[in-house]
Amino acid sequence: MIKIIIADDHAVVRTGLKQIIEQDPNLKVTGEASSGFELLEKIREGNYDVVLLDISMPGKDGLATLKDIKRINPKLPVLIFTVYPEDQYAVRLLKAGASGYLNKECEPEELIEAIHRVALGRKYVSENLAELLATKLEETSAIPLHEQLSDREFQVMCLIASGKTIKEIAKELHLSANTISTYRIRILEKMGMRTNAEITHYAIKNGLV
Repeated sequence: MIKIIIADDHAVVRTGLKQIIEQDPNLKVTGEASSGFELLEKIREGNYDVVLLDISMPGKDGLATLKDIKRINPKLPVLIFTVYPEDQYAVRLLKAGASGYLNKECEPEELIEAIHRVALGRKYVSENLAELLATKLEETSAIPLHEQLSDREFQVMCLIASGKTIKEIAKELHLSANTISTYRIRILEKMGMRTNAEITHYAIKNGLV
């Protein structure tokens, strides 16, 4: 029996996923979490075979949560399940240790297949993502500006683009305002920008927020 914990901030989504997953007699949802912090607490206390993780949750986003999971239990497979299309976050999350990445528009059968595959220690990518990865390998043009950012810089950039202030970002990431300001300066320098408005425009144009 493969034991799964679902992390999504919408109760209706968790209920629907549980119903889909448990149609397979070899799969059992044994835990649920509505935030990154709750998920990490349950992983420390419980025993799970697969984590099904949304990347957009309150308090701690999916990328930061994924990195914490890998510090707590490096071998625990994490399958990202999100509304964001593959070209926005998939490569960064796979590099951070995710075992697979699925868009929520996938068919139930694909979700079941992905869970089984990552539970065996293998990677799962959709056909669309496989094509994207192949295309990236073939590209000779310069990488997108945001791909030059560190994971933390990318995280701060997205929060700035979502309209949050330095103080709000500092509180959310449990860092000082000075540290966030330093990240902001690095982001502007790396991306050749001068204002938050430019960051926001870029993020919207590239579908990052």
